[in-house]
Amino acid sequence: MSIRVLLADDHEIVRLGLRAVLEAADDITVVGEVSSAEDAIEAAKVGGIDVILMDLRFGAGADGQLVSTGADATAAIKATVDNPPNVLVVTNYDTDAEIIGAIEAGAVGYLLKDAPPSELLAAVRSAAEGDSALSPVVANRLMTRVRTPRTSLTPRELEVLTLVAAGSSNRDIGKMLFLSEATVKSHLVHIYDKLGVRSRTSAVAAAREQGVL
Repeated sequence: MSIRVLLADDHEIVRLGLRAVLEAADDITVVGEVSSAEDAIEAAKVGGIDVILMDLRFGAGADGQLVSTGADATAAIKATVDNPPNVLVVTNYDTDAEIIGAIEAGAVGYLLKDAPPSELLAAVRSAAEGDSALSPVVANRLMTRVRTPRTSLTPRELEVLTLVAAGSSNRDIGKMLFLSEATVKSHLVHIYDKLGVRSRTSAVAAAREQGVL
């Protein structure tokens, strides 16, 4: 059965290039194209898509409904769509924050737009199965982050992580530390970023491994 792919990128020439590569494969069908993050969310709600190739940065969306990044759209799709399609980020941006943000939002993979066609096709097939699909460059960066945290955790971040390790929810942590849930979430994003991880469990494991906890 063919893998149904939606292209979400605000540059037509990029969509044309991706379509040309994908449609040369017998097992992949491009079922649609959108040029905004909002349209990607709406298309995901309609269904019939296995994988979305998502850019990270889009131009401004509809008035009053601005979802400016692919990470935002990915998180929205994961939160609002029943049986959501898997998201594969395809972008020019390779900063640590962009990578961590996209993975944390729920993307199963992260490719750079200069990846060779064979790598793109392999990533789409992996994403369709729900498997991680990271380009070698991105995977190496993430592994480096795990081995060499950029900076040590602040005392507040350590407090938050200690409570996470004890099994506390964001709401519980907020009550105990007199913080809003949004602030707790922000601390967690910074903790994940510093430890090079993308989940609470991984953060606790990495901190223990490094002797932080």
